[in-house]
Amino acid sequence: MKSMTGHGRGEGVLRGSRLTVELHSVNRKQNEVVVNLPRELASLEPGIRELILSQLSRGRIQVAISVERGEGAPPLLGIDTDLARSCCAQLRALQNELGLPDTLSIDSILRVPGVLRSPEGVLDPEETWPVLRDALHHALQQLLAMRAKEGAHLASDLRARLALVRSAVDRIAALQPGVTTRYRENLIDRIRKAGIELPIDDERLAREVVLFAERSDFSEELTRLNSHFSQFTLLLQKMEPVGRTLDFLTQEIAREFNTLGAKANDAEISHLTVTCKAEMEKIREQVQNIE
Repeated sequence: MKSMTGHGRGEGVLRGSRLTVELHSVNRKQNEVVVNLPRELASLEPGIRELILSQLSRGRIQVAISVERGEGAPPLLGIDTDLARSCCAQLRALQNELGLPDTLSIDSILRVPGVLRSPEGVLDPEETWPVLRDALHHALQQLLAMRAKEGAHLASDLRARLALVRSAVDRIAALQPGVTTRYRENLIDRIRKAGIELPIDDERLAREVVLFAERSDFSEELTRLNSHFSQFTLLLQKMEPVGRTLDFLTQEIAREFNTLGAKANDAEISHLTVTCKAEMEKIREQVQNIE
């Protein structure tokens, strides 16, 4: 089981430039990949997404790719000096010939087509991809390792919380046989306090107790809860993505507790049910971080 939270970093060197890949992932219901990379490498984005999506099934993954130029890297700005000199000379000659004021500036020279060449240091996407791919792969391995480690901590916490809930459910199951008896005793006590004389074996009393027993039977809910607990425990042992299934099970367990609490009509069981629901809410919050 893996968490959706993680970080990874990878580096590579190409023609004196250092490429750095940083990955950050946080929880998200679906998969969302946000890529920030230099404009010159924009064509590599589909390949980057494909590689990430092949490894991660859920979460918001931010990809930051930067290029740091070293001393041996080609200059970013390319200027055709010979062409610039020629243009300058011709423009000054034209100024003199036409008797125009001398307003020639460096901006005027740089605007001449061809004076500024395409940057020599721009990385070629096809040449860059193998280096970038290796750096991205390394960052992904770090990210996956961190997600697995965080997932192990989450699994340990969830097991402990689930054990508390199962213990409370065992107490509820032990209290179940006495629910009808306690209801009958309370009913007789209320009748007597109201000053109504009613024989203990009165048929109306017996019928009311039988109806209550039918309405308050939550055996099915206990069976389903124990089944859900077993499935939940098995999923915690798996390495493939289980977050959505755990989220579904958590919702189903909460519904069973709602039904059980409504049926029981017993103070002690109601208290235990509220405790279980509070613990399941904590479990639900943790499950939102699982891939």
